[in-house]
Amino acid sequence: MDAMSRIEAGLNLAFMRALPSGPPLLGAAMRHAVFPGGARVRPRLCLAVAYACGDDNPAAADAAACAIELLHCASLVHDDLPCFDDAATRRGRPSVHAAFGAPLAVLAGDALIVLSFQAIAWGVAASPGRIAPLLLTVGQAVGMPNGIVAGQAWESEDKIDLAAYQRAKTGALFSAATVAGAVAAGAEPGPWRAVGEALGEAYQVADDLLDAVADAAECGKPVGQDAAHDRPSAVRTHGVDGALAMLESLARTAAGAIPDCPGAAPLRGLIAQEAKRLVPKSLSRVAA
Repeated sequence: MDAMSRIEAGLNLAFMRALPSGPPLLGAAMRHAVFPGGARVRPRLCLAVAYACGDDNPAAADAAACAIELLHCASLVHDDLPCFDDAATRRGRPSVHAAFGAPLAVLAGDALIVLSFQAIAWGVAASPGRIAPLLLTVGQAVGMPNGIVAGQAWESEDKIDLAAYQRAKTGALFSAATVAGAVAAGAEPGPWRAVGEALGEAYQVADDLLDAVADAAECGKPVGQDAAHDRPSAVRTHGVDGALAMLESLARTAAGAIPDCPGAAPLRGLIAQEAKRLVPKSLSRVAA
């Protein structure tokens, strides 16, 4: 089974376990947030690292990957709320709050966060020694001081540390993806954190570029949000050319940080491919 099939099967299984009953509208809002998904970049990265490390426990790797994706989807639901971006669309269709209202969107995001921890408990039950480090990895990616909640909170500060903001808001889940992939496969997780941190920063820079130069059709969500909300971004700080240079440098840093392992070469190839995909289409045409 390929990575995308594993991810979709794992997410569907989590929903089958969690939503046999309960408030129907909340269940529908949760599903709307997760299906159909985007590129599933973070869970694919988690599985790629697990595979590079030998993938000796596919059930644990699948659970970790699904937990990471559920957290990502939860963060998007909360990001789009009227109190933050007030985004009417996400992935080319109505955002959760636009489709179901703000109260259900808040609850759906909360429920998806909880479901991520449930997914690990269900999927890693046969390997109890790996549950605690996976739960800690995921928990650190969500909360204080450097998780996605902290990243969102930086937007409410008078003075924003751009590097800390980007590391928390985007980098935290990428670091969690690489570390969790290693943990799930029984490998030493420490060396993998640098890979995730560099990739997370690269994706944030790419998102800043999309927000500045792309259109809503390419992004599947409103653009111009950084300027509209006076938020920090790589483009606003360094300009388009500077942000592009940052993206390329960070991709090289991520590839260079991959530790020696059986699957290092394919993983470097995947990172190079993703780096090219991240460049907005309008800038790709100019570069060509």
